[in-house]
Amino acid sequence: MLDVAALRVDYGAALALWNVSLSIGDGELVCVVGPNGAGKTTLINAIAGLHRTTSGRMTMDGRDLTRLAPHRFCGAGIALVPEGRRLFARMSVRENLDIGSHRRAARSARQASLDAVCALFPAVRDKLDAPAGSLSGGQQQMVAIGRALMAKPRLLLLDEPSLGLSPLMVQAMFGAIRDVNDAGTAVLLVEQNVTTALAIADRAYLLEEGHVVAQGSASEVLAHPDLRRAYLGAGGEA
Repeated sequence: MLDVAALRVDYGAALALWNVSLSIGDGELVCVVGPNGAGKTTLINAIAGLHRTTSGRMTMDGRDLTRLAPHRFCGAGIALVPEGRRLFARMSVRENLDIGSHRRAARSARQASLDAVCALFPAVRDKLDAPAGSLSGGQQQMVAIGRALMAKPRLLLLDEPSLGLSPLMVQAMFGAIRDVNDAGTAVLLVEQNVTTALAIADRAYLLEEGHVVAQGSASEVLAHPDLRRAYLGAGGEA
């Protein structure tokens, strides 16, 4: 499905990502973990087309994404839920969700997609006519995920979906992400909440200082010594 090989991204003269390779198969839930500043958001934004790559290759079903215009990534079947949600606060929840369905392939299924989002997030159904900015943080995250799902993506990109949420809401959010994946949508999850994220992932990558330092099954990455070192410092001691 998605293959990333030897990816490099620069911010001017600063190197942000280097020699990053990863893959996501149809229906997989893959997690990228790493400490602050590791390059996780840069990576997911590059895969979403928001950051131009300096070198390397990204393909979706064999189609070269590196030469694709940013606004064409959604048409390729990729949808992003950005860090911080980025909803239109004064627009209604319904209007925010509707924005996601403007992809040509999603327009005819708009009502069915809306019904599916409301089934996934029942709290959203009662807030459809409310301004998005009036919702709680957890409800806003539901709307952000719902907006991306309205595009009927084959690959859903999630950047720190647990950020700022209560522990109870985090559990509900990750349960919903698992449900989305179980329904057939591949998911690339970027998270700093390591234990919770790896509990639902099929495979994982550990990113540190702009490159992948460990990869494997979720349990293998969770047990990897580089994970403890990345989060707790040299030697891995608390």
